[in-house]
Amino acid sequence: MCTRILYKTGYESYMVGRTMDWNDPAIPVSFYVFPRGYQQNGGAGKNPIEWTSRYGSLIVSGYEAGTNEGFNEKGLVVNTLYLAESDYGNEDERGKPTISVGAWAQYVLDNFATVQEAVKAQAEDPFTVVSPVLPNGRQASMHLSVSDPSGDSAIFEFIEGKIVISHSKDYTVMTNSPTFDQQLAIDAYWKTVGGTKFLPGTINAADRFARASFNLSASPQYKTKPLALASVWSQVRAISTPLGLEDPDHPNISMTVWRSVLDHQDLVYYFENPLMGGMIELDLKRIDFSPGSGVRKLATGKNLKMQGDVTDRLQPATAFEFMS
Repeated sequence: MCTRILYKTGYESYMVGRTMDWNDPAIPVSFYVFPRGYQQNGGAGKNPIEWTSRYGSLIVSGYEAGTNEGFNEKGLVVNTLYLAESDYGNEDERGKPTISVGAWAQYVLDNFATVQEAVKAQAEDPFTVVSPVLPNGRQASMHLSVSDPSGDSAIFEFIEGKIVISHSKDYTVMTNSPTFDQQLAIDAYWKTVGGTKFLPGTINAADRFARASFNLSASPQYKTKPLALASVWSQVRAISTPLGLEDPDHPNISMTVWRSVLDHQDLVYYFENPLMGGMIELDLKRIDFSPGSGVRKLATGKNLKMQGDVTDRLQPATAFEFMS
């Protein structure tokens, strides 16, 4: 479930491409705007943390249960991907404040402007992540990728109750199981084979990692925005899993229900899913994130055909509650 790449353009900027793979093709998907100065609550556990957002953000939420991915106004991007091996530890034993796994990405977007800031803060292991069950019956077991306009990148995982941070500009691909260190080892093997000769072709996460890694390294660093954007779209579409495809032997592997590209430099969010009429975009530069500007929302779905710039269709709304 899910693939994420970080593409470097030929004009010294970066774009994130992502597939969201899930077993429910009709997953309700909504965009939300949160302003600066907004009061947030961790939403789960016995002692949920509270914070006030330093930065405004535009996020995507599935089921309105949590933040799946998003941008903040400083150009920081966070993506959540499924990781079956996630083990956040017991909140009673850890004795730390708690946060819903659905709020984890939002916490990062609200509080940090750079990957370095996010790495420094979370290396201190400030809270225990609580992992509720999602509306489709699956445990919400996630790891995070974080990137910023400089091309810096980090992967955050909880393994055996401890946070593991993989931080490098070289970490430009992420999928799901196994853990990130093992993904890197598998990818290193396939690099010795050579992607022009043979690549693994299944839809499991390790194979998708190898293909995405080769495609990204083989793609030119285009020097114009249209070609760079087209390159990222071609890569995320190439790694997508067809709608309706299932693997009964691997129930965590699912169809692609949406794709997105987030432009770190221009602060534009591009989004498409198979049930919509076309690709949409939202421009963060045209969104008011000032304190008191309020929460805004745009719902997408098969009965709401949209295409092109839909920034002006964001409407005042009540924020969802993080799953608990």
